Amino acid sequence: MEAGIPMRVEALIVGCGPVGATLAVMLGRRGVSTLVIDKAEDIFLAPRAIAFDFDALRILQSIGVGEGDFDQVRIPFVRMISPLFGEFAKVNTSIDCDTHPVQITFYQPDLERTLRRKLSETKDVTLALQTELCTLSQTSDSVLASLKRADGETIEVRASYLIGADGASSTVRSLIGQDFQGKSFVEDWLIIDAKNPSSPIDHVEFLCDPKRPIPHMVAPGGRQRWEFMLAPGESRQQMESDAEIDRLLAPWGGMAAMEIERKAVYRFHARTAGSFRTGRVFLIGDAAHITPPFVGQGLVSGLRDASNLSWKLAYVLTGKAGGHILDSYDTERRPHSRAMINVARFMGKLIMPRNRLAALINHGTMKLIRNIPRLRGLLEEQGIRPANGYRRGCFLRSRRYVWPKPGYMLPQVWLIDNNGHEYRSDDILGDGFSLVGFHTDPNEHVNLEGRQILQSLDATIVSMDIASKSASSAFQFKIKGKSAFPQKRKPTVALVRPDRIVMAVCRPNKTTSMLKLAQRQMT
Repeated sequence: MEAGIPMRVEALIVGCGPVGATLAVMLGRRGVSTLVIDKAEDIFLAPRAIAFDFDALRILQSIGVGEGDFDQVRIPFVRMISPLFGEFAKVNTSIDCDTHPVQITFYQPDLERTLRRKLSETKDVTLALQTELCTLSQTSDSVLASLKRADGETIEVRASYLIGADGASSTVRSLIGQDFQGKSFVEDWLIIDAKNPSSPIDHVEFLCDPKRPIPHMVAPGGRQRWEFMLAPGESRQQMESDAEIDRLLAPWGGMAAMEIERKAVYRFHARTAGSFRTGRVFLIGDAAHITPPFVGQGLVSGLRDASNLSWKLAYVLTGKAGGHILDSYDTERRPHSRAMINVARFMGKLIMPRNRLAALINHGTMKLIRNIPRLRGLLEEQGIRPANGYRRGCFLRSRRYVWPKPGYMLPQVWLIDNNGHEYRSDDILGDGFSLVGFHTDPNEHVNLEGRQILQSLDATIVSMDIASKSASSAFQFKIKGKSAFPQKRKPTVALVRPDRIVMAVCRPNKTTSMLKLAQRQMT
């Protein structure tokens, strides 16, 4: 909550958009004294980000934000329509993944209000609005930041770590010399948000006319969004005029058929910073990477950053881990962010090419793919998205194929206890590490030394899909229905990180040895 600015904190977050606010709540929940600042007086009321997937909903779940806490529309499918071939592809988004809808749209100001409420309820977090970062300097054990308030007062705050969550034009990124590198992918688009149109849709569609591609989607509150790609020579002033907007919206009844809420030309980029860390300063969200919007991964990637970094900072600050594990934030998140950017660019080129020949080839090929069951399923069931996992980082790689795979996200499933009560598995695993037994009870395989390691990690012990042989301190659950968990594999024990990435896997009789190796990597 907003109060006097403390002169010393463990974490200083610059920027209180959705990513910065989420990180602040995560740190506060782990007892990290946190100051989050933002130069704006209040949240920006115009809608910006509009799409979320199940990963984002799962991350918000981890801080107690449920699907009923902010307005959203569940997207049943995504259509891709060509003037040459009609509907040439359709993605099924009506299913659940990790117990959440695969795809939703939302109204960002509503989400930000929800996150601000969470901030006000979180201990150890101070919010300072109308406060901006001017300069920063680093020492071996802290960051000294000069802050300026709206009345001109300058305040110096010393933090153990500073995190830049201040958007694409990040002051923090500039101050640490990590400006975006390489040639940027650049496209200008006119975004139109309207309320109560006379001919609404209930899904997402891409109108893939090479003359002017148009994504069109439903949003909460009776809203619809259109995105019109600008052609060479078209100016911002021209495209934001009422006459041009009325002409573009003519197929849907023009401006008279709806209430225009926002109209703005945005420039889409695809870039990443050279490093997401410089000393004790970290970059997250748009300050670290900018993603084209074609697969709705921009804000989702920022939330993944927050989930990855928050527990590592907390464990280092409380002495549960050595400072070296903070290097794994960049090692893990930068390649994954780049992969998401590449997918967004690929999908943009694939479904919205700017010339007729490319459209003929791309859309015709995708139309043919629909007749090949295995290839059709690759696209229609979201199989084209990179897996949420890492090749290198803070985990113990296995030399052979095992499940669950270290470095990858543990799926979330519905669990049922002995009394028939249902829970999402993440809610059972808690905020710390967890030792999870599949078809076995981990308590039966952990000696005194292993228990001391688990205690040092604040680990919860959970067993899934087993029949208990004796009374145990482990949480024991059955997995409900069909799930992403293989049901016929041999008994396995996994150590799962707070961000639900699998850190290590072993056979039950190797549990204590695995814990020793994990502790060695952490400390």
